[in-house]
Amino acid sequence: MQCPKDRMTDLNSSVLMGQLSVKCCPDCQGIWIPPEEYVAWQEKQPEVENLPALIDRVLETDSTPAPTDGMASLCPHCSCYLARVKVSTKTPFYVERCPNCKGIWCDRGEWEVLEKTGLHAILDRLFSTDWQALVRERELFAQERRATINKLGPDLAARIFELAEILEQHPNGDFGVAYLMRRFDK
Repeated sequence: MQCPKDRMTDLNSSVLMGQLSVKCCPDCQGIWIPPEEYVAWQEKQPEVENLPALIDRVLETDSTPAPTDGMASLCPHCSCYLARVKVSTKTPFYVERCPNCKGIWCDRGEWEVLEKTGLHAILDRLFSTDWQALVRERELFAQERRATINKLGPDLAARIFELAEILEQHPNGDFGVAYLMRRFDK
């Protein structure tokens, strides 16, 4: 089995997290995760409950894309082109997966970021349209929060965020929002 990036370097057997059997490239340090190994390992992982909080944590994580991140890749197992999905950290990078056999390729350093953020246990979800839509929604939410802080300052913004949460939880919170909108409707 050869590296998906250069197709000339043989991949070596290795283990991640003491349990996940993978193949590593000694040159580019990328990792091939066979689908059957990942599924067996993933079944032993705890269920991820709060996806929006997970995404928020990911969006605040620093990463450094590998030099090979932008290269097209062929599956080392079945030679199909690998599909790419953006992982939206402060500096986004791409994880690849074979659409045919479902094997996963992580360039150098990507698994460590995935593990640090908790995404390593839900890699299959990253390739779904539902996940990508949720990421875009959370990205917009984070941008809106940053813009609010920039315009109002951190103290007032914190109070606005707190009030918004209170109103969201209150059964008649919409009346409070309507009151504020009327106050500023000029």
